[in-house]
Order: sequence, then C-alpha cells, then structure tokens
Amino acid sequence: SGRISGRGGANQVEYVITPTAFSVAARFLILYGSQHGQAQSIAEEICQQAAEHGFTADISCLSNQHKYNVDHEIRPVVFVVSTTGDGDPPDTAQKFVRKIKNKSLAHDHFSHLRYALLALGDTNYANFCNGGKTIDSRLQQLGAKHFYATGHADDGTGLEVVVDPWIEGLWDALKKMFSSMSSNQQGADLRDCTQDNYHKNASGQEKNKSDLEVDLHLLKLSEVDSQKGKTITSDSSDVETLFTALVASLKQSVPPLSESVLNVPALPASYLEVHLEQGSTERETVPSDKDCYHEVSISKAVQCTQDDAVKTAILLELDISNIAYQPGDAFDILCPNRASEVEELLLRLDLQTQKNCAVQVNLLKNSTAKVPLHIPQNGSLQFILTWCLEIRSAPKKAFVRALADFTQNGSEKRRLLELCSKEGSADYNSFVRDANVCLLDLLRAFPSCLPPLSLLFEHLPKLQPRAYSAASSSLQHPGKVNFVFNVVEFPARPEHPARTGLCTGWLADHVSSILRPLGTVPASEHLGTSALPKVSTIAITHYTFHLPADLSIPVVMVGPGTGVAPFIGFLEQREKEREANQEATFGETWLFFGCRHKDKDFLFREELERFAHNGTLSHLIVCFSRDEPDAAGTVNSPTYVQHNLRLHAKNVASILLKDKGCLYVCGDGKNMAKDVNDTLLEIIGNKLQIDILDAMKIVAGLREEKRYLQDIWS
Repeated sequence: SGRISGRGGANQVEYVITPTAFSVAARFLILYGSQHGQAQSIAEEICQQAAEHGFTADISCLSNQHKYNVDHEIRPVVFVVSTTGDGDPPDTAQKFVRKIKNKSLAHDHFSHLRYALLALGDTNYANFCNGGKTIDSRLQQLGAKHFYATGHADDGTGLEVVVDPWIEGLWDALKKMFSSMSSNQQGADLRDCTQDNYHKNASGQEKNKSDLEVDLHLLKLSEVDSQKGKTITSDSSDVETLFTALVASLKQSVPPLSESVLNVPALPASYLEVHLEQGSTERETVPSDKDCYHEVSISKAVQCTQDDAVKTAILLELDISNIAYQPGDAFDILCPNRASEVEELLLRLDLQTQKNCAVQVNLLKNSTAKVPLHIPQNGSLQFILTWCLEIRSAPKKAFVRALADFTQNGSEKRRLLELCSKEGSADYNSFVRDANVCLLDLLRAFPSCLPPLSLLFEHLPKLQPRAYSAASSSLQHPGKVNFVFNVVEFPARPEHPARTGLCTGWLADHVSSILRPLGTVPASEHLGTSALPKVSTIAITHYTFHLPADLSIPVVMVGPGTGVAPFIGFLEQREKEREANQEATFGETWLFFGCRHKDKDFLFREELERFAHNGTLSHLIVCFSRDEPDAAGTVNSPTYVQHNLRLHAKNVASILLKDKGCLYVCGDGKNMAKDVNDTLLEIIGNKLQIDILDAMKIVAGLREEKRYLQDIWS
C-alpha cells in the first residue's frame, strides 16, 4: 500500500507501487447478521482482504450457531450487523440476540471476548444502527471488550463513507490485538487501540484515525505499473488535459483534484476464475426454489393515476392461494435486469457470442475466499447477468479501483483513480453514488476500460428482491393480495440516459397487456391463467406493523401517496371485523393522506370515502400540495400531512397519551417521515409543556411500546 502521485495534466504519467508487507499469521472470526445481503457482502469483503494483511479469517452467519461458540471464543471476533424493521436486528441475528439477552447470564459471561463491531443502518429511519447497537451494548454489559471502536455506517449517505476507512483501520487494530496477546499485555494494549482509533471531527461524525495516516493501508502511485512494478510512461497525446474544463464531470476533474497527489484504496485481491464452456446449461428458471419463492399470476393491473399526473401509480392483484399474510406485511418481488442493458453489457465486454455458454466459477489457487452463493454453477452467462447480479448498483470505490487497473487510456485511468481516492470523495458522491451511476455507465464513460468477467463476479452484488406493502386484507380478498407502486423515473443526465426504476419499470412493462385505467372493465377476467403475466414472490411478515389485537385501541395512520397502501389493508380488515363483531367496541381510526392533485393522484379515493361513509374510518384528513386556487381564490391551506397533524394536534395527543393508541407512518423516509416525527415532538411538547429533549424521551417510549411504528423507505 502507499500513495499515488502524478498530475493529470502533465506530459508524462508514471506509476510506482510500494507494497506493504505484513508477515504475522493470526486467525480471527467474522460473524455477520444480514437481512438483505449487505452485511454479508461486507463481512465477506473483510474475509477476502484478511489474507492480504497476513491474517486467516473464519466467517459464519450468526444464525449458524453450530459453527461458532462465542461463550468460549479466544480469537478476536469481528461482527458486521445490519438493522431491519423498526430498529430490529436482522432475522439471521434474532436467535443470537435472544441468547445473549438471557437474564441468567453472569455479568462477566463474556469477559474473555475481544471484539470489534460494524453496525449498518440508515439515518432516514428511526433507531439508526439499532441492530448492531443492541448486540454491542449487551456484549459490553456481559464483560466483553472492544479491541477496535464500533463503526456506524449510514446507507442514507453511503455505507462506504464509514465502511471503507473502518476496514482500513481494522488491520492495524488486529495487529495490535495479536501483539498484545502474544506479549501478555492485553489489557493495556486494548485500551490503546479502542476509542483512541477514532476521533470526532468538526461536524461530530466519527472518523477513523487511520484515515489521517493512510500510508500503511493506501496505495502510493508515485509512478508505477500496479501489476508489474515497472515504471511506465504515457505521452501527452494519451492524456487529456484536465485544466481546460470549467466544471467537473464523471469523465474529468478540475483543480485542485486534477493536480493532487492521490490516496487510493489498496487494489482488492482477485479470487475468482471464470470459464465459459459450450454445451448444455442447467435448467434455467427465475432463481426462486432455493428461497421458497412462489410463482404466481398477476390477475389484475390498474393505473390508479391520471395520465397527466406527475407520477404513474399502478395497482397489481396477485393470485396467492397458498401464501398467508396479514395487513401490514410486505411481499418481495424478484425482478430481472433490463434485457437491453444485459445485451449492451455483453456487447461491451465482447461476450455477446458467448452469452449462452455455461459458466464455471472457481477459486484461484491459494485463495481463502468463497465463491459467491448467488452465482450458480453451469448457468448461462446471460441468465447470471439477468437474474443473479445487480448490474444497476452504484460501483463501490473498491470496484472503481479495480476497474482502473483494466483501463488503457492514461487520463481515463487517472480519473477512475481520482473517483476512488480520498481526495476525490466529493466527486465520487456527486458523479457516481448520488447520480445512480452503474457499471454500464462507467464503461460508457471510460471506453478503454475492459474488465474481465471475473472482476464483475467479484464485485457486483446479488440482485435483491424489491419489497411492496400489501394493500389489502385476505378477509376481503381471499387468495389475493394487492400492492401499489409508483413507476420510478430517473431523468437523463450527463452521467446516464433516462431510465425507469429496475423493478417498477419492469413491472409496468410486464403487465402492459392487462393494464387498464381506473374504473374500466378488466379485460384480464377473460384470460386463462396461463396467459396472465407471472411474478415470483414471498410474503415478508412484519412482527409489529399490524393493527393492535385489542379492537378498542384507537389508531392514527399517516400515509401520503403510495404510503397509504398498508392502511387500505388495515381498513379492509377493520371493516370485516366490524361486520363480524357488531357488539364490540372499536377504537377510532384516523387517516392522514396527502397527494399532489385531488383529481390526478388521489389513490384509493373511492375506497377511502366508502370507509369514511360506513364508519370504518372515523376521520379522513386529506391535503393536496399542488392544487391551484379554487374559484373563490382560496386553496386547501394544509400542504402536507404534517400540517394536518398540527391542525389536529389535540386529538393526536389525546389518542397517544391518554387513550394509549397507536401511530403508524408509511412512505418516504427522507422527508415525510422526518417531518412527521418533528411535528409529533412539537405536539407532545406543547401538550405536556415540556422541552424538546423530554418530548424525545416520550416519543422513544412510544417506539419501545410499539405504539409508534414506521414502514418507510428512502
């Protein structure tokens, strides 16, 4: 590792690599708890890098308790834990959490344990990184000690902002840990290498000290060929002059970055070899059987918005006769990569004529890594690129670093190195992460980049299913489930062409043959089941985002736009419960709904007005943020749902504080959910005449009691 020097506008660019040697061989354990694969991917990345730093790493999912035993573990342990639901540990970590929360455990039960923990979360959601924090705090209570400070990575701003420097600093911390173990000075050294490894920057964010002293872990290009260690030169004709650009872009930088010495990540070690073989491939279907997905028919597709609405919302009805669910649950949908993008990628990699070849993936000799489980053996190349790899994902800096080594043009290579460097972090965020740039976009921008297929298999993550909240109750629709979604649109920008969201765009195309406008007769009723479009799905049970079992408890629901979906299921359920229990006492139901235009995108308008008319919905409170003034020159003054909450503050406060009711919020996590939370703090503060800190304690209590629940997305 080391440093890169060289100026983008110079006549010659030379690269030299100074490797860092670390000969200590030591073994540690990696345990991960992952809900959708991110924590697992990061844990596997740590495992793969371990050998480069002289370590041997064993790795296991926390759910595989037969493969490890922290009760007697003397090796250092590295935990990587995500957060799901309402701040809960992932499903794969639930058993481990229950085990360590056993109240019969002695206060020094884990006094032998030395560990580091990387927690993953999203500040757009409440209870940031709470899955990892729960494990961290309990281990501390039971006597375990950090050998390296805990990292809290935010998916809202980019996990790599914390993950990359945390991993870089981990190796020094492990070296200190093993050194202290071998010299019997473990206690003193542990104190030296925990919180001292972190400091607070001016904004209050944790920053790894190894970020400031990167010579040990970062590559020095002061003038080197990274593969051969030879000095190489490039004529000025091969290097585009960067000084002429007035504005930075994905393809080029401006001073001072274009003139900077660069600190770039160490080149990730290759660990896979990929062979393409002519002949028959394994029977290829949507990869569903292994994960218990069901292929079901889409029996109805309805466009819920007018053609001139800002967003197009579509409701789908699925036939799910063998899948049980409750209102508040969600359904994972498997979707493929776009066929046109797969074809372009194959063409760009010069593999179009081999797309039907069987793929054999093996580990390189002496590699301690594992072949990714989501890449099937003997599947065709086209199948793997279509159903198994997330080719739309924004390339991480480690991937960008690896791509640079397969880029021939000097200025293009320099720009890729800038994008993955510390100095280029702002450009990476602006032109890659925030711009939703994918691998194909990078290959378009840097035509001399010709990566091998093995590099894609090493760095592209698993193609994840997309989750959609059930917008129905099985009591109203036996054997059916509805869900609604907006077709996500990414407008054209310099970094990439216009495109739709991967799953929402595919679903819209997939149901085009049966899609009908709202209020028209469904033509699909006359189609046989075999002619209906199909999807592979599985129900995701939310253990908390359900109606209270006690029918008398009042509920407040906040769901603008498609966030109203689970509350349609709630109200359908409550309507049937009222019919079946006419003598029972039912708590009030309040729904705060909002959209842009009353006549263009008021989702489920007829259903909601029916619920309000028959008493299922006690109060329907709506607002329309973009409607023009009416004939009298006035507009609906509340613009957003939080404004209506404020207007009904007395009722909301009474329901939550006096009647012990429940508040449910569903929808956008970046803005709406935060604004609603701020409004709730204001309502409670004013009602109880307390300051903001005390109001936050009350709200935290509501969350702990599962009376303030969120189903939000960013």
